[in-house]
Amino acid sequence: MAVTQAGAAPRRIVRRLGLILAVALSAAITLAIVGWVAQSVAGDRMAPWIIGRASGVTAYLLLVTLVLMGLVLSHPWRSRIQRPSNANRIRLHVALAVFTLAFIALHIVVLGMDRYAGVGWRGALLPMGASYRPVATTLGLVGLWCGLLAGVTAALATRVPRWLWWPLHKVSSISLILVWLHGVFGGGDTAALTAMYLVTAGLVLIVAVGRYAAKTPADRVAELAR
Repeated sequence: MAVTQAGAAPRRIVRRLGLILAVALSAAITLAIVGWVAQSVAGDRMAPWIIGRASGVTAYLLLVTLVLMGLVLSHPWRSRIQRPSNANRIRLHVALAVFTLAFIALHIVVLGMDRYAGVGWRGALLPMGASYRPVATTLGLVGLWCGLLAGVTAALATRVPRWLWWPLHKVSSISLILVWLHGVFGGGDTAALTAMYLVTAGLVLIVAVGRYAAKTPADRVAELAR
């Protein structure tokens, strides 16, 4: 027993160091990308719009990844996946949520401060408050509210009954749909990003169908009982 515990301690340390290095590396890459973008658009009147659009697209891709990870975490066959462990998958899910929120915040702040974007703080915070494509902008805002609701319910998962938080957490799918519509109809460069929107939507749809079509252990028990 003592030997087992002694062997487990170094593994825990290695895992924690690996997690710290992964977070540090991702933060360094993010800062490098932000710095490169800032240098590239320095002095350009359209710089806030460019940064706002880039942060919005990044947040969208992170949200897609976040939803895909959530579908994997809730898949009836998730126990068949040995690596990474379920605990590490949950940590990754949380990290993705944090990065998604960070880029959404950047997206909102930049466009809220941009005098030429036609969004402003009113449009960034209030439905139909933007002069630029108000419907598309509002879809993104409502999508943000749905995403925040999903995040809050996940944070309360250990404090409230599952029947209460789990259905509310599923509004993350509504959030993704609204954000997809926001990006498609709100972006001036949608034509150039059509392939990205179609591929990501198709990928999420395929994984979602596979997740909800899969038989759960309860389904198999019911079949055996017939």
